[in-house]
Amino acid sequence: MGSPKLPSMSRRGFCLCCVGGAFAATTGWLTPRQAYAEARGIVSLIKDSAATSPITTYKLRNNISVLEGSGGNIAVLTGPDGKLLVDAGIGVSRPQLSKALAELGSEPVAHLINTHWHFDHADGNEWLHAAGAKIIAHENTRKHLSVVQRVEDWDYNFLASPAGALPAEVFAKEHHLKLNGASIALKYYGPAHTDSDVSVMFDEANILHAGDTFWNGIYPFIDYSTGGSIDGMIAASDANLAIAKSDTIIIPGHGKPVSNKAELQGFRDMLVAIRDNVGNLKKQGKTRDEAVAAKPTAAFDANFGQFLVDPGYFTRLVYEGV
Repeated sequence: MGSPKLPSMSRRGFCLCCVGGAFAATTGWLTPRQAYAEARGIVSLIKDSAATSPITTYKLRNNISVLEGSGGNIAVLTGPDGKLLVDAGIGVSRPQLSKALAELGSEPVAHLINTHWHFDHADGNEWLHAAGAKIIAHENTRKHLSVVQRVEDWDYNFLASPAGALPAEVFAKEHHLKLNGASIALKYYGPAHTDSDVSVMFDEANILHAGDTFWNGIYPFIDYSTGGSIDGMIAASDANLAIAKSDTIIIPGHGKPVSNKAELQGFRDMLVAIRDNVGNLKKQGKTRDEAVAAKPTAAFDANFGQFLVDPGYFTRLVYEGV
């Protein structure tokens, strides 16, 4: 018997980017297993989808917006000092992203922050740098972008980025900016989704971009190839919760792009519960496949397990880290 098809979802429910649109348009809805086995590869599918996906703009407050549709969710701060972007999306989205940015104002792009090194957040670095952006990131982001970097779970080797795509300014723990009247605090999480993740807090606006340490309403990918871990994801969630207030707007890396502390708390509680469930199974001597068969994610699958990182795949990711 074949695996059941995934239900259709809105674009805001996508994972790793708007890859669901590509599946629907070219192959029909695929199961996660089929998607990862697709001969052209998950990275190619994601890029193909980004090439045609529209960009949706959500205006927040204090001249800050979030753009959805090119890889991870992109925050934009506008003002006389030029636009600041948090994450660059995927390079093939340049026409759509340029249009969305122009609709937010005539100021040039002056600064770009990468929340981490993954291609769906940093692939647009080169063209944005050419357009005038100074790129800022954690030192490990520059390290990973500077060399051939393999992600085992994607079965993909990313080539070293050209010089213009590399962050010009890097930091180890914290970095602070004052632009367009906004105080912006960048903080390194430590190893979480990867070993290069940073948060971006817009203090006066009370808006937090959490990058891929928060996937809103979907199970997250954890990149063990470059230092990620389930415990690190939980620690990052705790750090985000400590920063956030009840009225803080939280921008996740993926999923519904405008979120809040209550949804973040639900994400964190899910991570802890599944980590503990899988850890107990591993302590009992269960193999990875036996742990998957025990369905340790069952209580959360309806809310988080309906897209690319399915319950079985997420269980395998957690199993690797407990």
